[in-house]
Amino acid sequence: SRDYSAPVNFISAGLKKSAAEDMSEDDSDEDEKPVKQEEIPKEFVPKKLKTGGNFKPSQKGFVGGTKSFVDFGSWERHTKGIGQKLLQKMGYVPGRGLGKNAQGIINPIEAKQRKGKGAVGAYGSERTSQSLQDFPVVDSEEEAEEEFQKELSQWRKDPNGGKKKPKYSYKTVEELKAKGRINKQLSAPQKELSQVKVIDMTGREQKVYYSYSQISHKHNIPDDSPQQPLGKDSKPQGFALPELEHNLQLLIDITEQEIIQSDRQLQYERDMVVNLTHEIQKMSEVLSHEETAISNLSKVLEMVEECERRMQPSCENPLTLDECAKIFETLQDKYYEEYRMSDRVDLAVAIVYPLMKDYFKNWDPLKDCTYGTEIIAKWKSLLENDQLLSHSGQDLSTDAFHRLMWEIWMPYVRNIVAQWQPRNCGSMVDFLDSWVNVIPVWILDNILDQLIFPKLQKEVESWNPLTDTVPIHSWIHPWLPLMQARLEPLYSPIRNKLANALQKWHPSDSSAKLILQPWKDVFTPGSWEAFMVKNIVPKLGMCLNELIINPHQQHMDAFYWVIDWEGMISVSSLVGLLEKHFFPKWLQVLCSWLSNSPNYEEITKWYLGWKSMFSDQVLAHPSIKDKFNEALDIMNRAVSSSVGGYMQPGARENIAYLTHTERRKDFQYEAMQERREAENMAQRGIGMAASSVPMNFKDLIQTKAEEHNIVFMPVIGKRHEGKQLYTFGRIVIYIDRGVVFVQGEKTWVPTSLQSLIDMAK
Repeated sequence: SRDYSAPVNFISAGLKKSAAEDMSEDDSDEDEKPVKQEEIPKEFVPKKLKTGGNFKPSQKGFVGGTKSFVDFGSWERHTKGIGQKLLQKMGYVPGRGLGKNAQGIINPIEAKQRKGKGAVGAYGSERTSQSLQDFPVVDSEEEAEEEFQKELSQWRKDPNGGKKKPKYSYKTVEELKAKGRINKQLSAPQKELSQVKVIDMTGREQKVYYSYSQISHKHNIPDDSPQQPLGKDSKPQGFALPELEHNLQLLIDITEQEIIQSDRQLQYERDMVVNLTHEIQKMSEVLSHEETAISNLSKVLEMVEECERRMQPSCENPLTLDECAKIFETLQDKYYEEYRMSDRVDLAVAIVYPLMKDYFKNWDPLKDCTYGTEIIAKWKSLLENDQLLSHSGQDLSTDAFHRLMWEIWMPYVRNIVAQWQPRNCGSMVDFLDSWVNVIPVWILDNILDQLIFPKLQKEVESWNPLTDTVPIHSWIHPWLPLMQARLEPLYSPIRNKLANALQKWHPSDSSAKLILQPWKDVFTPGSWEAFMVKNIVPKLGMCLNELIINPHQQHMDAFYWVIDWEGMISVSSLVGLLEKHFFPKWLQVLCSWLSNSPNYEEITKWYLGWKSMFSDQVLAHPSIKDKFNEALDIMNRAVSSSVGGYMQPGARENIAYLTHTERRKDFQYEAMQERREAENMAQRGIGMAASSVPMNFKDLIQTKAEEHNIVFMPVIGKRHEGKQLYTFGRIVIYIDRGVVFVQGEKTWVPTSLQSLIDMAK
């Protein structure tokens, strides 16, 4: 066990035991036998540094002692390491320092034993002659040798026995400046360290310092050796004057700080001179700009004062609106910045408004609708604010032109609209058309919504279609380009009044069509169709019921009254009327005629005559086409059934030829319609790509079925004359040589692709 009551000794700084001593201490703990110096192998004993002087390196280990460059890494011979070989491969030369230029050192720090057992710094500086700061990095062997000799000469004694002269180190002003710039960057952490309280207990007495820098300036403790008395021939020995050294050092530091501070002040003044030079240049530019602005403003002020002078009643040459516009154009062209910066609203109120009132004092908008448009358009470009993006009209103070139109021009319009009759719409429409591109949008909206529309609404309420000789569309439709959707609230009462007027109407009265036809494109398609179905179609159905079909003496007036409405009512509505009220009677008359040994030439003419009464659009409808095909089938059956009786010569051939001709016309018409539809689709860019073009007729039918969401699929196990049957929606078809055949009541009927699609829907 160890004695922990013994006093604590300080550890000597800078000394480190060698590996041999560490091993000897470990062995002493176990065997309590010290290891002798002679027992250490010679290879591990450091050699002496050949310095040429009295300096002896320490022999207490590899770190504390100084080892020559020649023996660097010699211990490797007792191991299996290859470090020496690797260093040699990288260019290391034994006997020289490490690094690219051999500037490195092996043992940069040398231990120095203190005189006593005091703490760190008790006996002066701890720095050694071979510290890192005393071995600067050199770039060549000559500089390294010279530096080494300089360091080494400090250890030698003067051969003459005299006292060596002290060497002084000098610093130039540039070095002090450079040091001051570096210290300026590190001033913040040094300032914090300078305020730390430090207690020094390394001496005989306790001392208190208030910064670490005071420790480096403390007095050196003199040696304990007794002073020798001065003999007769002896020379006085040197003695330490710490206070004097401290004061001198303090004066030197103060002088250095003054130099550094002066350099900083000089640099600051130079920077200030540069900044002031730039400021002078900027101020000169600003001054010239301000002088130009003052000159321009003076000229603008002169022009404005001239305008005010000419506006006085006593002036012989009064200012006109055109001359004032020219003056404003001059201001805008030559003095644009000043014109834009000025308050144009106040300027226009003071100068332009009185001239504008005088200009329009005798104006009648309905008689001369274009009066003043050119001059107002010119003032719009001069006064309108370019930054006014939204013409809402809530803030008139932001734009001089809008305020001018609202306060000067608008009162004349209100007066004239109050006296205007809505049925005389031509002059008012022309007036607004002339000014639509001049006046602001929000003012035009105000005129249409607040002035024009209430007048039209009131007039529509008082309109009576049975007594008024002037049709309503003549004074409503001219407002469509200007008002557009604003007229929607008027359409519902107009339809109601027209419906009431049509209650006692008969199709023989053509005036109804003249009144309703202009509204077809104005009303929405849904509302127009509903109006026709409710008020017109029933009247036409009653008219067809009254039609008497007599091949020998036919009166066509009722039929013409109905067909005349084609284009007004939809095709589906017209086809429904014909299917319900015309074709049943027509087919019945045909059957009764065929049963009485008729003249088939007259029947053929009668058939073609009735068919020519319908337009191509009506004939192309599948229902109408089926009715006429049914008539052909009736005629064919009549011709084929009269085998034993009398038959007109050539009747069967004529009927067959008629059937073939009519079917061919139908196919040609449908093909032409499909070709037109394809061309229209190609023009719109909806045409199919080249890769998706059907290769045969079946593919074409498949494509059409997909476009119209119709199911097209083969019927499994079903064939007709060897041809595969298909279902196209609810219709059964088959394809033969590019022709579609649809299953009828008794036979298969050829049909076009468009008719097939219509039937499947």
